[in-house]
This record gives sequence, C-alpha cells and structure tokens, in this order.
Amino acid sequence: MLDEVYRRIEANAANPIFIHLLPRAEAEQRLRQIERLPRTSLWGRTFAVKDNIDVAGLPTTAACPAFSYVAKETAPAVQKALDAGAVLIGKTNLDQFATGLVGTRSPYGACRNAFDPAYISGGSSSGSALAVALGITDFSLGTDTAGSGRIPAAFNSIVGLKPTRGLISTRGIVPACRSLDCVSVFARNCPEAVAVFQVLQGPDVHDPYSRTGNPVSVALPAFRFAVPRQLEFHGDSAYAALFGKAAERLRTLGGTQVDIDFAPFLEAQALLYGPWVAERTSEDFPLDAMLPVTRQIIEAGRRYSATDVFKAQHRLAVLRRVCAEILATADVLVVPSAPTIYRISEIEADPIELNSRLGRYTNFVNLLDLAAITVPAGFRPDGLPFGITLIGPAFSDLALTDLGDRFSD
Repeated sequence: MLDEVYRRIEANAANPIFIHLLPRAEAEQRLRQIERLPRTSLWGRTFAVKDNIDVAGLPTTAACPAFSYVAKETAPAVQKALDAGAVLIGKTNLDQFATGLVGTRSPYGACRNAFDPAYISGGSSSGSALAVALGITDFSLGTDTAGSGRIPAAFNSIVGLKPTRGLISTRGIVPACRSLDCVSVFARNCPEAVAVFQVLQGPDVHDPYSRTGNPVSVALPAFRFAVPRQLEFHGDSAYAALFGKAAERLRTLGGTQVDIDFAPFLEAQALLYGPWVAERTSEDFPLDAMLPVTRQIIEAGRRYSATDVFKAQHRLAVLRRVCAEILATADVLVVPSAPTIYRISEIEADPIELNSRLGRYTNFVNLLDLAAITVPAGFRPDGLPFGITLIGPAFSDLALTDLGDRFSD
C-alpha cells in the first residue's frame, strides 16, 4: 500500500501538494500500530490533512511560515480518524489562512489542477483535494467557509462534502471565520465520504459551535430540485451545457425541476466578503508576513464598524427566512459548483475579481446554515472537470450524499 502512496507522491513532486510530508518510516510504524485497533471502515485508509488543522507534534502553518507553530494537541476531527485506524500521510498546501478559492495564494507554491497543470486546482483546500484526485490518499480533510471544500472537489473530479456547521468539531483549526467554519471531507465517491463523515461527526463539549440535530430526509425517488433562474457561467458554454445535462440526469432519477429566484441567495453571499470579513480581521494573524493579496482581503475588514456588522446580522436573519421559504418549494437546491474555471495565469493577473466570481454558488451556504455536497458531473471538451453541488437544510447531510451517489451511478 505505502509503495504506491509514496510512488505517487514522487511522481507529483512538481505539484506543491504537501507542506509537511511524513517520512515513509513513520507511516510504516503507524501501519504496525494499527494492527491492534478494531477493523473499522477507515482502518488502514490513508489520509491527508489541510495545514490549518492541528496534528500534535507537527507544524501548523496555515501557509504562512511566520505564523507556524508546532501543535501540542491533535484536532478532534483528525484524532477520530486516527483512532479508527486511518494512516496520516501529511499536511497539505492551501490558500494562505484559508482565504481564497483558487489554490494559488501560498508561499509554498501554486497547486495545479490534476487534469491540466495550466489551470487552478481550486482552494482553499487545494492540496487536500489533489491528494485524493491524484490517488495519493484514500480521503483527506479540508475546511470550508466559503466553498473551500467544494470548489477544489469540482475542479479535480472528486466528491467534496461540506457538512452541517457544528456536526464535526472545528476545535484545533486555525479559523477563517470562526462562526462559519466547517471541516470538509474529500473522497473518491459518496459512500467513502459518508464513511469518513460518520466517524468524524459527534458533539465536542470544548467546541462552543458544536451541535447535534435530527437528520433531514429527501423524498426519493420522487423529489423536487430547485435550480436558480439567474444562472451565470461567464461565457463558459461548456459548463452551461454540462449543467443542463446534470439537470436532465436528475430528472431521469425521478426529480422534478423547480426554477427559483436566486437573488436572495446572492444578497446573502455578498455579506461574506462584506461585513463578515471583519471576523477574519479580528483574528491575531501576522499581517506583515502575509502575501499581499491575503493581506488586502483581511485588512478590508477594518472598513466595517460594529454598527455595520449588526445591521448585516439583522439583514441575514431576514434572508435566512426568505431563502428557507424558497427552498421549501423543493427538496434540494442544485447549482454548478463554480461558474467556470481559470488558468493560473489569469488568476495571477486578476486575483480578487476572478476569485470572487468562483464563489457565486458557494459563498451563501454556511451563512444560511445549509449542508452541501459536490459531485463530479462530466468534463468539458478540453478535458477539464465540471461538478454540481447539492444543497439542503441543516442536518440533511446523509440525504444529500445518498442523492449524490444515485446521481453518480
């Protein structure tokens, strides 16, 4: 098993997937240790962890060397995977301080798409997605605040599960927006994502955002899926065609399409890099050591007053109710995971605007307290992947993965 893992790591050495790689001898020692553990669904499975998540004894950098520290404790999400017999391979590259959807904002190098190195991998959980997409690990852990567990999954043709906020502990994670952050799961298919999710979920009395809830179901096989009337692909006709095919596939599964007004969702998502960016600014990050684009975004939070934040909270409360009423007309919301994909050179030339475009179908999800899963949905004629995201109310995680699995069959 480890022969192939480290062979693939070497074969992809030019792609900066890992910030910290465990020596093979340590991985072999781990294999010997797990012989004493029960044979769970994760036993012997290899995994990687985004480098804003703590693993005791290893450095946590958040892709900022000046911020780096050696973790004293392992984040509960990682510890649960280890306790289940999974084998950690390393810590992965990311957009600095999990600020970005592109995978290029790292002093350790820009992560390159698994299918075409001229294109972005997506971020911020770029290395974690690539570790799975390139067959290095069986699964990986990322984080998702604005789409970081969904965009890179779509761009590299794997599954990205963004659970309901609070179902998986976020203790031991360098925060992006502490009130919105989620641990995300990357896997090759939906059943594997579910296996990881079921091990990692559970209350954490030391995490103030931890919570539980009753599962929400989706009526299958007869279900209603909502599609935005205001679809935008920024001229990417291939992505538009692939989304049309995905909608047709859902109809063949028994779904009935319901077209909805997407404007309230877009208004909610605008709040994330409006007043909510101040939540990132409130963290004690070393601004002088940041990449210029990261610093520009995080410093932007200073323009918002406490009054602005409270007004935004009140408006979000209204939007949550409006969007909930819209979503009540269907069982699931279906969107393109991203409107298009860009070359690395394009992102470097216009890093903020193009990054913002990528979040059109992702930024609102955590603000509105929704669950989501991204699944592969075909390829453009040039071979680049496309993905769709299934979105449902809080605690619909397993129902979404079930529908995602049916879609992928």
